[in-house]
Parts: sequence; C-alpha cells; structure tokens
Amino acid sequence: MRVIAGKARRLPLRTVPGLDTRPTTDRIKETLFNILQNDIYGIRFLDIFSGSGGIGIEALSRGAKEAYFIENSRAAVACIRENLEFTKLIQDARIYPYDVMTALGRMAQEPPFQIIFMDPPYGKELERRVLEYISDVRPSFVDGDTLVIVEASLGTDFSYAEELGFSVVRVKEYKTNMHVFLKFQEGQE
Repeated sequence: MRVIAGKARRLPLRTVPGLDTRPTTDRIKETLFNILQNDIYGIRFLDIFSGSGGIGIEALSRGAKEAYFIENSRAAVACIRENLEFTKLIQDARIYPYDVMTALGRMAQEPPFQIIFMDPPYGKELERRVLEYISDVRPSFVDGDTLVIVEASLGTDFSYAEELGFSVVRVKEYKTNMHVFLKFQEGQE
C-alpha cells in the first residue's frame, strides 16, 4: 500500500498486521480519488474506521487542509500515527482513538467536514448507525455540502438512506465492493 499522488506520492504505508483491517487497494483508492480530484484541495476530511489511515493520508497528500481519523484499535492507531509521521503529514491530522459513536459525540461541535469517508467492517450495519447518528443528532460537522462516502460490500442495502434524510448521489461498483456517495438534505424531517 502506498500514497498514490500529491506531497507524499509513492511513499509506502504500513498496514495493520492480521485480518482485523481490510486496506482499500491502491487501484480502488486511485479510482476514488480520481472521482474526488477537484474536491480535495483545502477541505476538512474525516476518515471513519481508518484502519492504517491510507484514505485520510491520501486526502492530506493531495491538499486537504486537515484530516481527522477515527479508529478504536490500538494497533491501528499506532499504525496511523507512524504513517502520518513517515509521510510528514501529522501536523494536519487529528486522531480520535475511540469507538465510532464515542468519537462522533466528542466531535459534535466541530466545523463541517466537506468529505466524510467510512469503511466499516462489512455486514455489521455500522454505516447505518453512523448515518442514523447524523440524522438524529444533526452534528455541526455535517451540513448540506458534506459528501459522505461509504465503502461497503456489493449488495449492501442503502434503501433506508432517504428516510434518514440522505440522497444517494452516486454509486461506484468494483468486483467485490462499492463506494456509495451520499448527501444529507438538511431541511428534511
């Protein structure tokens, strides 16, 4: 795994040993950032279920102003910190070493993120819990311009998204997984 483009281009990233994380492949990461290429510079980026931090680090390398990482695994947090230090991007990063719901609660008053990316463990409906939290709590870190991207296994059901106030604006499918792009429609009840 490596940084694809930007300030830290071609630098290798450490991954968390074992099968607890599933790093996004370089090819899928490159496709994702090709889609986002005009939307990264100068933004605030949130990487939820960060694993080794590859997605948030890619955003920083490509010019994001700051990136926040939510990850509760101690080994993964250590890996994120090491990768941020190695790429010299740590000064623009903040790590929340908590479970996702605790971290989101602690961040509720943060200014809006322009992009929120999450890659939760498949089949546990954790993406739904995060979307329900946003819908119910309406934290200040999400507004009508925030793009939420969920990496999920193919066939993951997002039919509930509209009733939570989200519009699915794009779906990009790969061989075994997909990226679902959502926008929160603030005025909806």
